[in-house]
Amino acid sequence: MSSLFGMTHPPVGFGPGSQPDATEEGLEYLPMPSGMRVYEPHLPEVADPARAAAARAVLTRIHEGLVNWTAGEEIRIPVDDLDAPVLALVDEALGEGEVAVMVQRAGDRLEIQEASLAGVWRVRGFGDGAVRESLLIGAFPRVALNRAFTAVAPVVNGPAPAGLMNGQPILTELLDRSAAWRRGDGPHAVNFSLLPHTPEDLAFVEQRLGVGATTILSRGYGNCRVTATATPNVWWVRYYNSVDTLILDTVEIVDVPAVVCAAAEDIADSAERLAEILDALATDLERAR
Repeated sequence: MSSLFGMTHPPVGFGPGSQPDATEEGLEYLPMPSGMRVYEPHLPEVADPARAAAARAVLTRIHEGLVNWTAGEEIRIPVDDLDAPVLALVDEALGEGEVAVMVQRAGDRLEIQEASLAGVWRVRGFGDGAVRESLLIGAFPRVALNRAFTAVAPVVNGPAPAGLMNGQPILTELLDRSAAWRRGDGPHAVNFSLLPHTPEDLAFVEQRLGVGATTILSRGYGNCRVTATATPNVWWVRYYNSVDTLILDTVEIVDVPAVVCAAAEDIADSAERLAEILDALATDLERAR
């Protein structure tokens, strides 16, 4: 028979403070992301066999590009010459993925949407009253990077304002890292969510870095909004939960943040998935004949 005599510690669940107070409120946690997008295959309806066959030919070229793609490469597939119904079938098969990009400059803009097949990008360029369209295969569209750090508004300069705590040393670190960064360097991140700073610090750093031309939204497990600054290779990377509350606020010095890029494994998976779509579409075309 067990005995309590000789015990050096009280048993768990006994003693003052071991039981919840009825007047105490439970801990409140910041809501974390709850929705998650998953891949769903898209198969265009074969209402017109000729158009479906033309769309399948384009999809076959995309599949060849995915299979042959190598790291660092970008493959462009023009679609300007496609009839609108054929292009619509291609769009239907590709679907819409997690990453959307907007590049806005004076006189023109680019709208880029990743397909549900990671590493396939639909690019629409607007300017001079014309629309230019193409498909790209790659980790991330270079055109969005080439224009990213173009200032879209004047960058604020001059003496630092009053009320700063850590704004000046943070800015100095970011500018030094930007100047020293070379292609192939790993990312350097400054986490504002953990770093002591005032609202004045944040506003100061934002103003001095400026606003670039490229904005990226990645919708997956919550949302990630990536904004280019007007300072080379400096990006704001901000994560939000499913109720749009900011949960992580960082600055990254890198060519492009990894969160918006398709990895080599993603592109290999896309090749396999598109092969399945092509097989199913071939079967439907055979039945329609």
